[in-house]
Amino acid sequence: MSGDRKKVLEMLAAGRITADEADRLLGALEGSGSPATATATADAPRPAAKFLRIVVDGTNGKDGRPVHINVRVPIALLRAGVRLTNFIPQEARQRLNQELRAQGMDIDVNQIRPENLDEVIEQLRDLTVDIDHEHDNVKVKINAE
Repeated sequence: MSGDRKKVLEMLAAGRITADEADRLLGALEGSGSPATATATADAPRPAAKFLRIVVDGTNGKDGRPVHINVRVPIALLRAGVRLTNFIPQEARQRLNQELRAQGMDIDVNQIRPENLDEVIEQLRDLTVDIDHEHDNVKVKINAE
């Protein structure tokens, strides 16, 4: 085991970094031949995302209790779901499209392809939505990591 790798694991064991931070650091170490090349530049392309993380923080409008939801979805699962849309009967897809349009979402599920998913994920990479309502205060963050 390399010295850098061991240091990352020791920091994780000591609680100084989270598992996600350790995963990113180890990934950077594996992707580079030396610590000097592990340093990312601003011009370097981002690595392909492996997960889509959705974090919801807010307060419950009824009693004011804090709400925290953290969901991490593997990109591979999203790709499999997109491929599975081919098995949905055409009539059902048309009805789904009609219902989506009725809800204000002009999306055609017939046009969703696995290769298009990368573009969607890139657009969602750093999305934050703040919702302030009479009794609710909610922040939704979507990150591709």
